Amino acid sequence: MFEFIETYQLDIMLGLSSACMAFAFLLFFTQFLDKKRRVIIFTVESSAAILIFFDRLSYIYSGNTTMTGYIMVRLSNFLVFAMTPVVILGLNLYIVDLLRVEANQKTMLKRLRFVNVAAIVQIIFVVIAHFTGWIYYIDERNIYNRGSLFLLCYIMPVMCPLIQFTVIMEFQKAISRLARVSIVLCIFTPVIAGIIQIFAFGISIVDIFMVMVAIFLYVFSYIDVNRAVIRSHKIEVGELKDGEQRMKRLFEQTTSALVKAIENKDEYAQGHSKRVADLAKEIAMRSGMEEQKCEAVYYAALLHDIGMVGIPDNIIEKQNNLTEEEQKILKRKPIISGEILSDIKEYPSLRDGVLYSNERYDGSGYPEGLKGEEIPDIARIIAVADAYVSMTSNRRYREPLPYIMVRQEFVEMSGTQFDPVYSKIMLHIMDRENSSKKDDRVMESEITCKAYKEQVTLGVHITDVVKKIYFDCDMLELKEGEYSSPSIVLFDSYDKRFHRSIKAINAYRYIEYGEIWPDGHYVSTVARNMKIETVEIPERKKKRKVIKKDKKKGQYEIVMAKYDDHISLEMKHKNHKVKAIISLPDNTKEAYLGLTGENCYIKNISVVETDKKVGEGDIERISDIIRYTDRIESDLPNIQIDRTRSVSTEGIELEDEVRLYFHSMSLPSANLVWHCPYIVLFYSADGKIGGEGYLEYAMIKINGEVSGDDEVAENKVFMKKKDDFKGWDKWKETTKEGIDCYVLFERHGNKITTVTENLGISIENTTTFHDEYKEVYVALTGDEVAITDIRIMK
Repeated sequence: MFEFIETYQLDIMLGLSSACMAFAFLLFFTQFLDKKRRVIIFTVESSAAILIFFDRLSYIYSGNTTMTGYIMVRLSNFLVFAMTPVVILGLNLYIVDLLRVEANQKTMLKRLRFVNVAAIVQIIFVVIAHFTGWIYYIDERNIYNRGSLFLLCYIMPVMCPLIQFTVIMEFQKAISRLARVSIVLCIFTPVIAGIIQIFAFGISIVDIFMVMVAIFLYVFSYIDVNRAVIRSHKIEVGELKDGEQRMKRLFEQTTSALVKAIENKDEYAQGHSKRVADLAKEIAMRSGMEEQKCEAVYYAALLHDIGMVGIPDNIIEKQNNLTEEEQKILKRKPIISGEILSDIKEYPSLRDGVLYSNERYDGSGYPEGLKGEEIPDIARIIAVADAYVSMTSNRRYREPLPYIMVRQEFVEMSGTQFDPVYSKIMLHIMDRENSSKKDDRVMESEITCKAYKEQVTLGVHITDVVKKIYFDCDMLELKEGEYSSPSIVLFDSYDKRFHRSIKAINAYRYIEYGEIWPDGHYVSTVARNMKIETVEIPERKKKRKVIKKDKKKGQYEIVMAKYDDHISLEMKHKNHKVKAIISLPDNTKEAYLGLTGENCYIKNISVVETDKKVGEGDIERISDIIRYTDRIESDLPNIQIDRTRSVSTEGIELEDEVRLYFHSMSLPSANLVWHCPYIVLFYSADGKIGGEGYLEYAMIKINGEVSGDDEVAENKVFMKKKDDFKGWDKWKETTKEGIDCYVLFERHGNKITTVTENLGISIENTTTFHDEYKEVYVALTGDEVAITDIRIMK
């Protein structure tokens, strides 16, 4: 190492000198260091630059006997010895300033004062020695030689740094780690160099290392400053974010307060805008929008209805068959509100949300009749969210629509009123919520009926599990000619409730099968058949009942169960019971039992579910089985699916290419667009839906809906309504008459493409498997549909 330094000493000195001068120059442009510290570091850097520069010249002119050589040798050696204590003095002042800033040390420590004095004494000693030759002298050949007191000039470079080190150790907890490390390096580097210099004559070890100390000081100071700046920046950014969050909360609180003040004028509108905003944000997030855009959707949705203030909600909802004056009002309000909101410069999307959320995807909306993607995406999202919240909320003129009806609305209006992408996301949200929603409603514990059917309890679902209902009944005060009795109502309804208004009957698809009284009277409404029998309980059994009276749960007991399209029901009261068999219109129907009556107070109602189930043959059949599969059978047996996916075909293993032909007829009871065939791609060990190790890759409804397990496969569907699509009403009508269907499956590696077209609905779905798979099967199923004449071509 010494040989390397000795060989390239002059080059090293020149490089170090240049670096120090450059750093000293850059300090004039430094903004992050305070003025005092900038002056200190400038002093250190410039002193180090002078030291090493003239040390280099002393080597160059050594032995040069010219006048120039004479002057330069003496000047150079003097500056070398004089600048060494100056550099140490600068380092000491740096430590003093560091303690002032980081350790809050206002006064200079005595030890550091001593170092300052020692540095000044060293400089004076160097000046005197220049004339006395104590430290060095120049001989007649103009060559530098050590003097008799040479070692005294190295006492300070060794002793003073040690003193400085004691100070750093004392205040180490108050000084940043980086500053502490840099100071320690600056302290011990000259000490080590000074010791080496005693034995290494002819190499300027001390000077080189002193200059390196100066460079270290500059570099570490900048690193420390940068860290401080970064910390300050983070704090500033944090404060800005906090401020931004406060402003956002203030904006939200302000807009919420504005919306709330407006909505308070109408009890049916309260909370509507907030629900729309939350849902619109969820749709935006699920569509992959960035967080900032999702926030814009939220606020635009929050204010979307501000333009509708003062317009009756029944006018807003129907939007058809309006008077000319109503149409003008409806179209003008969003424009006025959009102009008002356009003044909010930070959220220009607010205007788009208010102005265009009433546009329709097919171009038939208002106020400008925009079509498709001409409508801002924010407005298209709000339109979907607003429609859902409106349909599922109480209105002055109607109750909330059931899930089934809302779902059908989005399926039918996708691509016409609503953007198909966002309506599909809405369907997924609806289906997820509906599947996870637990119906915890229970039958009321008591009701009072003065007029007949004045009140009807929530319906109890009649299934193949035997249920029992117990209740007591008190007679109300009667006038002459009045009658008092409880009764039961058998019905089907999407919301499990009895309905009497035409709108509710249509909305909830309410069907009333019949009514039964405890004395055996009954009314059959739409039941296919009812068989009623009144049985007197023998005296012997009656006495047994009296003995067990304390164990009874009510004066009345109803026992009921259902298998396929037949219901078995018994109503027991006192010494007789009514036995009933009810045949429903078909096997697709559900059945609920509600309690009601006339001039009676029904109380202590309780429902008990037993562990007994009924099966085939347990209920007497009073009507023939209704089948729509009496057509030709081909490669697979015909199937009739009375309820969602209740039956399916065997699995067909998919190879490179498979064609599937079949005849489909939606059942007469079908009234929804998805009452049609479903195509299921799956895997199971036995090739059957629901078999061991079952994985469902895709379920494709021929009305264009596609779903599947996202964890095992990804489905990308392209659905198009072609020119020969006649609308969903015609679709439902034609599917009931019967259609012939064709499906093509093509398998390429880990992808399967499914293609089919039916009544103008063209579907092309690509299923991509996430992992390796063994076999893939396809099966047919559906909802309220008969599938016959199934043919397979491979």
